[in-house]
Amino acid sequence: MKIMIASDIHGSKHYCEKMLCCYQKEKADKLLLLGDLLYHGPRNDLPEGYEPKQVISMLNDVAADLLCVRGNCDCEVDQMVLEFPVLADYAVLYIGNRMFFATHGHKYNQNQLPPLKAGDILLHGHTHVPKCERIGEYLYLNPGSVSIPKENSPRSYLILEDQKVIFKDLETVEYMSYDLEELFSD
Repeated sequence: MKIMIASDIHGSKHYCEKMLCCYQKEKADKLLLLGDLLYHGPRNDLPEGYEPKQVISMLNDVAADLLCVRGNCDCEVDQMVLEFPVLADYAVLYIGNRMFFATHGHKYNQNQLPPLKAGDILLHGHTHVPKCERIGEYLYLNPGSVSIPKENSPRSYLILEDQKVIFKDLETVEYMSYDLEELFSD
């Protein structure tokens, strides 16, 4: 199974459109969104093309393809307009022999770990900085942000397929790639 993972759209029609184009080009089986879909929050500037109503429409058009967790900028009223579940604080996915704990990152993160065991993967957005880092016996993955990247990172997403983790920018250019088995082989 091929899964595209993205986070932190923050209501940008412009970058949501680019993300969905990437999803089509990737021919992924599912698109996992790690929260902060519609609103920018008080700490972020408005992203280019800030049009949350248009983002609602675009995401609802692909609702059957989406898996989603709740971000700190997402709320109950969002569920009233979105046609897919958005209020779960986390999702647990089993891909191959790995458990992925997918969350936004504001509740569960490297400083506030969920229950993880050796070989598990903590997957979250929230920081807007792409990351692949082995921490002890677990792996931390962050796709970065689609619309408001930080620390000079690109607008990005990641692909999970066949034990590979591939980071790409919104032009579908790969800029980091890892083999999960190699990351855990030490």
